[in-house]
Amino acid sequence: MVTMMPNTDSSPISPIAAIHPALASALAEKGYSQLTPVQMAITNEEYRDVDLLVSAQIGSGKTVAYSIAIAPTLLESAERFDEAGAPLGLIIAPTRELAIQVRRELDWVFATTQIRIATCVGGMDIRANAVCLNVALILSSALPGTCATTSHGERWT
Repeated sequence: MVTMMPNTDSSPISPIAAIHPALASALAEKGYSQLTPVQMAITNEEYRDVDLLVSAQIGSGKTVAYSIAIAPTLLESAERFDEAGAPLGLIIAPTRELAIQVRRELDWVFATTQIRIATCVGGMDIRANAVCLNVALILSSALPGTCATTSHGERWT
């Protein structure tokens, strides 16, 4: 696990200019003129391509921070996603409500990228969850137990 430290880069370039252009435009459209402390911390170059566990207050911007972190890996230099043969990412949420909330945030953050996101939560038909985890998605927001749904006769773990 990486302990996050603030981005102390003193360059005159805006931190928003340092994030993926597709996300920067979405943030600008939402009226962001600066990043929250957790979002600013995630722009630290040493956190690129590493697993992160982020702990911050409710409403601190963690979902946008995670989006900032994963966008370069998922999109690379592209502005939009091509069709994916399998999910490129999986976001695990502890509750149905949070999985749905994360999905709503990701929808606007990645709006210009033609991302396909599915939310897999309990209470859905098992076939719907299997489709959710196997169609050509970019991200799947799911509950831990739902990830263990039956998929092509095998358990997903």
